[in-house]
Amino acid sequence: MADNFNFELVSPERLLLSEKVSEVVIPATEGEMTVMANHAPTMTTIKPGIVTVKAASGKVSRYVVFGGFADILPTGCTLLAESAVPMEELNRETLQKRIDAARGDIAAATNDDHKFHLERHLAELTHLNGIVVPA
Repeated sequence: MADNFNFELVSPERLLLSEKVSEVVIPATEGEMTVMANHAPTMTTIKPGIVTVKAASGKVSRYVVFGGFADILPTGCTLLAESAVPMEELNRETLQKRIDAARGDIAAATNDDHKFHLERHLAELTHLNGIVVPA
């Protein structure tokens, strides 16, 4: 049986989750990471994607995050999301608004480096759209 640890998923709007879990998979910018109890201390940025949480009870829940960062310690993990919602609350219209806003930001970008980061963010949102929202 896996050890449990404290996990919190926080967005500016609300605390989405705070409980004992056995495993969390987060969409880190360098690739997906599985966090378990006694993980080495790590801080990482988060890209738009899905956070999968396995509670101590065995129940699995999923959340869609739109960037942020995670602070991982041997005793817990806190994910501070720029924005996050339970996966079942996300719809095509909401995600399309984010994609359209990203396109507008790219059109208004005056710096190549900033434009590059915005284009990468748009690609991540577009990929997320294909995964999360059914056709």
